[in-house]
This record gives sequence, C-alpha cells and structure tokens, in this order.
Amino acid sequence: MSDAEEMRSPLDPMSAKPLYVQLADVIAGKIRSGELAPDRPIPSENHLADEYGVARLTARRTAQELRERGLIVTVRGKGSFVVEQPPLDVPEEDETAD
Repeated sequence: MSDAEEMRSPLDPMSAKPLYVQLADVIAGKIRSGELAPDRPIPSENHLADEYGVARLTARRTAQELRERGLIVTVRGKGSFVVEQPPLDVPEEDETAD
C-alpha cells in the first residue's frame, strides 16, 4: 500500500454526519469483522486521532458513541475494550415507528 493510500481517510469532513459518528461507524465495522476482537483493547484516543487525522476530542466522543452503542467498555487507567458479545443488531439510526 502506498503512502497516499495509507493517508486517505475513510472520513468525510464535508458530510452532514459528524466526524465522531463516522469514526464510530468505522470502528464498529472493525468490531463486526473481527479485526478488533472481544475483550481486546481498541486503539487509544491519541492513536485514533493520529491515524484518522481528527482532534483528540473527536476521538474521545467516538469512544463515548461506541459505549452508548454497547460495543465497548472503558476501564479507568486501562483503556477501552471490545465487549464480549456486542449487540446483534445495532441500528445506526433508530427508525422504528411503533
């Protein structure tokens, strides 16, 4: 893979979808694919910020979003970890009309 391909981010700063949601979707995809295994740490906020070219606060909000989706847990002083059994259907947006 060339340096240009490595530097290309899957995030679109011009999108209406916030960057933290876009990044959370990327990480959620890695969890679903098994690239990020259960009970293993996800990359740190600093690492995510560097890798995806976002602010550290954006990376922090991404972790919060993943916690809200039930995909990770955060242990103070240790980091954030993929949950043992992530929810089976995590809707990206709740569109149920009951």
